[in-house]
Amino acid sequence: MEPILATVTSKGQITIPARVRKDLGVKPGSRILFAPQKDGYWITEESDPLDELKGCIPHGGAAVTIEEMDGAMNKELERRWPHS
Repeated sequence: MEPILATVTSKGQITIPARVRKDLGVKPGSRILFAPQKDGYWITEESDPLDELKGCIPHGGAAVTIEEMDGAMNKELERRWPHS
């Protein structure tokens, strides 16, 4: 896939190219998240972080500790976003 260029206006605004809006699922009123990374920024449509992690903690009726929850969420975050 080739890079897509957009221009920042004098007011600091940018029009997100149609292809990028489609790829991200961005619609009018969407909020965009710019997350700093070691090698740049990770950009995506904002969502509830807890919604993103639903189902990553195994459960079979047994209680889990906070440490087990943290470990499962960290593992899933690293799987989904390895550059963070």
